[in-house]
Amino acid sequence: MSPYSIPALTARGQSLFPGLLLALTVAAAAKFLSEHYGAPVMLFALLIGMAFNFLASDPRCKPGIDFASKTLLRTGIVLLGARITFGDIASIGVPGLLTVIGLIALTIGSGFVCARLFNRGWRFALLTGGSVAICGASAALAIAAVIPHNDKTERNLLFTVISVTTLSTIAMITYPVLFSLAGLSDAQSGFLIGATIHDVAQVVGAGYSISTEAGDLATIVKLLRVTMLPVVLIVIVLIMAGATEGGGGKVRLPLFVIGFAAVTAANSLGFIPVAVAASAVSLSSWLLVIAISGLGVKTNMKAMLELGWRHVAVIVVETLLLLAMAFAALQTGLVMG
Repeated sequence: MSPYSIPALTARGQSLFPGLLLALTVAAAAKFLSEHYGAPVMLFALLIGMAFNFLASDPRCKPGIDFASKTLLRTGIVLLGARITFGDIASIGVPGLLTVIGLIALTIGSGFVCARLFNRGWRFALLTGGSVAICGASAALAIAAVIPHNDKTERNLLFTVISVTTLSTIAMITYPVLFSLAGLSDAQSGFLIGATIHDVAQVVGAGYSISTEAGDLATIVKLLRVTMLPVVLIVIVLIMAGATEGGGGKVRLPLFVIGFAAVTAANSLGFIPVAVAASAVSLSSWLLVIAISGLGVKTNMKAMLELGWRHVAVIVVETLLLLAMAFAALQTGLVMG
């Protein structure tokens, strides 16, 4: 019987249904709590999902939970490309573009330095450095999907998502106050917020809490960082291929990376109607929350608590270094000089 026959598809759907329903229920609860209490939806999805960890190994739920945390995750990342256009990038100018790219590269590089100082592995360095440098939880999820997995990958991924989400929320509250005390203009504050806060939602919240000008610029700079995600993923894949095949052999990009780049290009060229792009972004948001919910269910809280202070130190130092480097670029006139 063909794997694509009606009976086979029906059986596949029945095997996925319990786990998918669990992940969707957790995601819906997280969305509700986020909208009513103003806290990050990703954090709620993780914490609620962890409460159902006892179902992670249940044979009825496991297939659907795995499907949510892998297939739906990749689909959500592909649709994330509908949020970005090349016009957004062009609007901040060449100096701003080069500065943001430099900050991303330096932050990822600092991740490896910090991980070595605190005796953490390279996978953790790449996950945390990439998530801090680019777009928080979404970047962590995408990077985790292309690097070789080991027995610590999922635990490190969940830790990274929790950490960047928490730090983004703290930054959303504190950065506008700090930048005001430093006497920065609205434009300068907007640039710093867009260049340093990890998650898009918190960038928007912090930027528009200052002014419309700050919010607009912060959003554009942040979207530029998001645009770098497929580039970083391609670089990672190329490096991994070279390391595992001695520099020879074929390089196969994951389909979701190609899909992300294709959707971004199509949206930039105007091939995707505005209404369709908005729907794709909304669906992407839901799929990523469902995927995080599935990952939350698979997360053992005891294992998370055993990670220790060194994990926390790495991601906090990376965040502070990014802020310091962005502020230095502003003060030296590399941007808005």
